[in-house]
Amino acid sequence: MGVAYRMLGRVADAEDVVQDAWLRWSRADRAEVREPGAYLVRITTRLAIDRLRQVQARGESYVGPWLPEPYVGEFGDTAPDAADRVLLADSVSFAVLVVLESLSPLERAVFVLREAFGYPFAEIAALLDRGEAAVRQLAGRARRHVDERRPRYEVDPVQRRAVTERFLDAASDGDLDALMSLLAPDVRLVGDSGGKAKAPSRIVQTADKVGRFLAAVVPGTWETMSYRFVEANGGPAVLVLDGDRPDSLFQLEITDGRVTTVYIVRNPDKLRHLATV
Repeated sequence: MGVAYRMLGRVADAEDVVQDAWLRWSRADRAEVREPGAYLVRITTRLAIDRLRQVQARGESYVGPWLPEPYVGEFGDTAPDAADRVLLADSVSFAVLVVLESLSPLERAVFVLREAFGYPFAEIAALLDRGEAAVRQLAGRARRHVDERRPRYEVDPVQRRAVTERFLDAASDGDLDALMSLLAPDVRLVGDSGGKAKAPSRIVQTADKVGRFLAAVVPGTWETMSYRFVEANGGPAVLVLDGDRPDSLFQLEITDGRVTTVYIVRNPDKLRHLATV
């Protein structure tokens, strides 16, 4: 699931890929499989590449900014080392997945296997039936692309939770001064509605515009709603509920104690799977 979700950024598609991989595994001649883990990763990666190519071939257009489907749960808990857990959590963040969306399917596969899971180039080449030199080229190109576009932010969950709580209080009260004290001057608000809910159709930028938008919209919108903190995409997030129905999920990127990006997912198709959280 970790490989499939990082490849696709879509929970339902990742679950479909994992199910298909399991069906193929159940039909396989186990005597011919020397390394079950590598075999399953190979199948999952190739199925995810095929799914990405299908999406690109259909030329799907998306209304407004695109964000991944939020994945609620720990993605780094299988790593024994703390540094590895941080790396796994970072590789599933909104910031990274948005950048990965602009890579080719093969570049994305190489990046995920190399950067998130630490596979040697020779193993990746064998998994993808490519030469090792070609895989190294793909890895270098993908890494440069991600480094150029990925924003710098802090992954300390304690600080992110503390700032998120202060942000939540200020937004709920419509306290513009308190919001402005938390926002970086060049903060961005990225709202994903897919055209199916109310959210900005473009990225909102600068502290003044983001602060005024939140102070004007949040208090009236959340009056009758409840919320809870969840672990989503490697960090703390807030799931807003209208009764039992997920209404939105928001998460903050924080640098030097200030909010640099506000992510808000409101597309109901991307929140439906969170109803049981």
